[in-house]
Amino acid sequence: MTALTGTRTSYDGLVDQVRAGALGPDPGTLRIAVAFTTRQAVRHAGRGTGYRNEVLSLRLAEAVGSCAVEPGALPDSAVEECVGADVARLLEHPLPAVRVAALDAYLMHVLPHAPANGADPVPLPAGSSLEKSRARARVVVGLLDLPPGATVLVVGVVNSLLEALRSRDLRYIPCDLKGGATEWDEPVVADALAAAGRCDALLVSGMTLGNGTFEPLRRHALTYGKQLVMFAQTGSAVLPRFLGQGVSAVCAEPYPFFWLDGGPGVLHRYDGSCPGGGR
Repeated sequence: MTALTGTRTSYDGLVDQVRAGALGPDPGTLRIAVAFTTRQAVRHAGRGTGYRNEVLSLRLAEAVGSCAVEPGALPDSAVEECVGADVARLLEHPLPAVRVAALDAYLMHVLPHAPANGADPVPLPAGSSLEKSRARARVVVGLLDLPPGATVLVVGVVNSLLEALRSRDLRYIPCDLKGGATEWDEPVVADALAAAGRCDALLVSGMTLGNGTFEPLRRHALTYGKQLVMFAQTGSAVLPRFLGQGVSAVCAEPYPFFWLDGGPGVLHRYDGSCPGGGR
């Protein structure tokens, strides 16, 4: 296991370490063999609303790194530009999604999800899309250590997460850049940082890596001593590197994601004891 070295007080600091070869092989010597996108639309049985997902994934040797994007935002040319390119070059790509997916693939390659690297594997049972969504939500919400009545900022609205919070008598403020309303017509705020001050803890999607909102939320949690739990399909290998640096826990879910298959799966839980994770 390769531990982080030096200071990584920011996402950019982590990228600098990767570029310098401080965590493993020179990224300029590693090339992406496969690049692909996954597009999905879903409306779970019994739910009144649905949603869409679009994810860019890059394969480096045995590892797959991913970054979700807003549906339709990723040009078709991005996939072709990634194939055969070295990781160092992709870390400089003009598209944030490509940069995040490349970093995720590199870190998945050098620090895979394994107990030796601080990961606690959690089986995800087979089931319908809604059953698996609710099972994942229970794992994610279980990483919060809060008394009943506390308020959680949920960045990246997932209805199953909101259900799981209610089951623990936790209040929440749902947040998403698109705004709108939840399944239960609760207003969704668009400015996460503005709402963070009203919350006791933060429950945040890995998508914030790709849209540039992760760092302000991490700094808020670090400054005010709040729990910041990440649920990560995007950047599942990136976010555990910030344990003890504002991030308190991570539920990491690398490709293939729970919504792609009805069979059993596995989540990787990090609770702050990740080697090299700052604690």
